Amino acid sequence: MELKALHLYAAVLAVLLCSSVNFIQSPTDVLGPVVLLEPTPSSARDFGAVVSDAPFAVMRPESPGDVARLLGALSSAPGPSPRATVAALGAGHSLHGQAQARGGIVVETRALPRDVRVVVAAAPAHGDRAYADVGAGALWVEVLEECLRFGLAPPSWTDYLYLTVGGTLSNGGISGQTFKHGPQISNVLQLEVVTGKGEVVTCAPTKIPELFFAVLGGLGQFGIITRARIPLQHAPPKVRWVRAFYDSFETFTGDQELLVSMPEQVDYVEGFMVLNEQSLHSSSIAFPAQLNFSPDFGSKGRKKVYYCIEFTVHDFQQDGSSVDHVVELVSGKLSYLRPHMYSVEVSYFDFLNRVRMEEESLRSRDLWDVPHPWLNVFVPKHGITQFKDLLMDTVSAEDFEGPILVYPLLTDKWDGNASAVVPATPDGVMYIFGVLRSTDPARCGRACVESIMAQHRRVADEVCRGIGAKQYLARQLSPAHWRDHFGSGWGRFEARKALFDPLHVLGPGQGIFPRTDRAGSM
Repeated sequence: MELKALHLYAAVLAVLLCSSVNFIQSPTDVLGPVVLLEPTPSSARDFGAVVSDAPFAVMRPESPGDVARLLGALSSAPGPSPRATVAALGAGHSLHGQAQARGGIVVETRALPRDVRVVVAAAPAHGDRAYADVGAGALWVEVLEECLRFGLAPPSWTDYLYLTVGGTLSNGGISGQTFKHGPQISNVLQLEVVTGKGEVVTCAPTKIPELFFAVLGGLGQFGIITRARIPLQHAPPKVRWVRAFYDSFETFTGDQELLVSMPEQVDYVEGFMVLNEQSLHSSSIAFPAQLNFSPDFGSKGRKKVYYCIEFTVHDFQQDGSSVDHVVELVSGKLSYLRPHMYSVEVSYFDFLNRVRMEEESLRSRDLWDVPHPWLNVFVPKHGITQFKDLLMDTVSAEDFEGPILVYPLLTDKWDGNASAVVPATPDGVMYIFGVLRSTDPARCGRACVESIMAQHRRVADEVCRGIGAKQYLARQLSPAHWRDHFGSGWGRFEARKALFDPLHVLGPGQGIFPRTDRAGSM
């Protein structure tokens, strides 16, 4: 049921302002024409499905001004710091309640304008430069569809395209293109942000750079992104998608590092562990080629693990070489299990949208809307074998459901001014390990999910302390854990919070800056 600000006057103002309503002459002074909604189940649920904190209300803003009025009211409230907090919710793919606001207000950014405007600007000194001005509530698949109409596309992606622009830019945004172009947060020209103080600000690397870099990878702590300007490049009509199999972790990772050293030829590099027949099948759903690979996984207690590299070559090359020639040249340098290399030509859109088919398969098996106790860790190159061994001690290869991604990233592609945290690596190489598990409620109840999460915490704690790994997309257990996570960057992160959200209104679900006077405690 919709509740206009007028109807919320007595009920909401005490929460927003932590004071008597007598301080306000008119409800519109606080919320203007903004409409608040009673919370729905989706406002207290996310893809992880392991945390559920219900808000007091939900906002579906029609413009950045609506968000600014709300945050401005909270930041300018008289008396002690306000109790209500605000979380931005995009497509709802957080894993640990990071986009929730217990007793506060959830701002659904999908309600904001989601237009995608492609611009090709003539720049005589540098040639034509194309970009897309995008509403932050737009999904990446919507950005892709519009840009492809012009034969263009952003250079950096996520594996799953049904995430919002503002959501991935608040975290990092990685995929197999990251080694070449950097994460999505390194591919932004300009942002429009509503700060925690309710100010609508346009910022860029040379215009209010402190805010620009703060919100990129800033976990929603400094402002709500409402628009982004994304650089574009020419999009290939088709790509050659290649997969090669391995039975040695060292050979697998060595070949991945060889591939990422060839950015002129190779456009995408990822890899994953093949634990069982189901793992092989589910990871091949979107790959439209017959795989004549029937590995021996061994017997129970003596399980053998295999590995798969996938890479792509775009169908135009800078030197005019054919795709077939490039694939032959590259594959000849790899030490895969011969003859188990497979390739197929697919459209660029179908390749980027490949995870959608895996989603549809999981939905058909009732394994999409289930708890996802995922673990994502950036691991320095020197510690990847140790991490893999620790991880496998917690995994039952026989019945594990979901992919375990393993692929290298280059730290010099990450802008150190942004808020995202990556490990210090002397050789500049780190790996992302993504343990992307789906749990079947029929076989793994709440206690089972909690046990998996506890195992993941133990593994993460050991490698973060021991080899300097850093978790990605995680909610740390306490503010002290967050300080350890940020390390030497904590002072800068804390100073940015004081500058752009001094009353700690934003991002309560992350647990970075907990409040002692919260709406949930009333």
